[in-house]
Amino acid sequence: MSENNEYSFYAAVVKSFKKAAEFTKWDKGLLEQISACNAVYRMRFPVKKEDGSIEVIEAYRVQHSHHKTPCKGGIRFSMAVNQDEVMALAALMTYKCAIVNVPFGGGKGGIKIDPKKYTPYELEKITRRYTSELIKKNFIGPAVDVPAPDYGTGEREMAWIVDTYAAMHTHDIDAAGCVTGKPVSQGGVRGRKEATGLGVFYGLKEVLSMEEEMSKRGLTPGVAGKRIVIQGLGNVGYHSAKFFRDAGAVIVGVAEYEGSISKPDGIHVDELLEFRKRTGSILNFPSAVNLENNKAALELDCDVLIPAALENVIDGENAPRIKAKIVGEAANGPLTPEADEILLQKGVLVVPDMYLNAGGVTVSYFEWLKNLSHVRYGRMEKRFNENMNARILQEIEDLTGKKVNESSKTFINHGADEVELVYSGLEETMITATREIMAEWKANDHIPDMRTAAYVVAINKVATTYAELGIFP
Repeated sequence: MSENNEYSFYAAVVKSFKKAAEFTKWDKGLLEQISACNAVYRMRFPVKKEDGSIEVIEAYRVQHSHHKTPCKGGIRFSMAVNQDEVMALAALMTYKCAIVNVPFGGGKGGIKIDPKKYTPYELEKITRRYTSELIKKNFIGPAVDVPAPDYGTGEREMAWIVDTYAAMHTHDIDAAGCVTGKPVSQGGVRGRKEATGLGVFYGLKEVLSMEEEMSKRGLTPGVAGKRIVIQGLGNVGYHSAKFFRDAGAVIVGVAEYEGSISKPDGIHVDELLEFRKRTGSILNFPSAVNLENNKAALELDCDVLIPAALENVIDGENAPRIKAKIVGEAANGPLTPEADEILLQKGVLVVPDMYLNAGGVTVSYFEWLKNLSHVRYGRMEKRFNENMNARILQEIEDLTGKKVNESSKTFINHGADEVELVYSGLEETMITATREIMAEWKANDHIPDMRTAAYVVAINKVATTYAELGIFP
């Protein structure tokens, strides 16, 4: 199944699932059903390139669980795409959605291409053909399976998908809900682009506020002053770094595929991104030190390490050299099971991917709800709230005989718009999920780590859904 005989991502997910299942009360058959992938669609289709040649494209869509529908999960464009990876990511989506109380089953898609080697026209043809293949087998739709962006894809590709779907479903008033991560002009929601990175920030911020966990690792509670290393300056890594820096943390190291750098007094991520756009590399960034290779930053002395790129970057070989006290898995599967065990023995707190990077799917859920309701968040109540706030403020001024200064008045009178409501909903989601996982962990002394506790929470929620339905499909 895997194209890499040494490591199976899906097997690693199943191993973590089985480890956690021992701490639950559910029937063995039901646990097997929850763990298994319900449907795997492997396809090949031809695409004519601009030079006239024909290329056969390999692609996948996996629906891991139908305990709730629609299924939900991104589509990635990468040469690393294979059936094993897509199955693993779909399974993680099931558990992720359960933990953050998003009513979807897990899904995932992938096209085995290097998007840099195709023209925009060719990428559009590939994306639209992939979408039509999904439509043929009923693997896409607002009530069936809702894709989203992932590694190598973004708003542009989602716009192509929704246009293709809508053109073939002209009587579906909810067609815009067939995919999320769309441009705002095509039914997208404000705040979606930064959602995963912001979710990572909110989740880790809540962990960092827990005095007991921090004292175990010799840290003080709070974000301010924490030394952060980021691996990956893509959408997730950049926004994670930006929100941490804005909150007073210090970005002491950054790794990218071309190399890694360190700067103990702090890296300004916007300046680094601009430098990289200009030079094509993060190396030789002013006042920073170039490290020996692109994994060296992972081993820097820091408080929080955030791997935000691809899977398996921390393994049995380099895990012993990790100096971070907390690892926040912004990427999917950045630690191998061997690395997990080594870091556990070292007392490192690993905040698991399966909920920490759920910001994307959480805000995708908000976008899907927006598409089904056909109304922008804040449109119905923003002006009412502003008028009511102004009236209350006026009454207070009249009663006290004192005037509020203009800047305070503007702040108090303000009514929330869409992006503020999205941020608020995401913060609530990540705080609630973090506390649920920590509560499960503390309630059972035998649960070894936060990842296992997260799986226990997910398994209990999915199993409860099946039990309450009274069916075990």
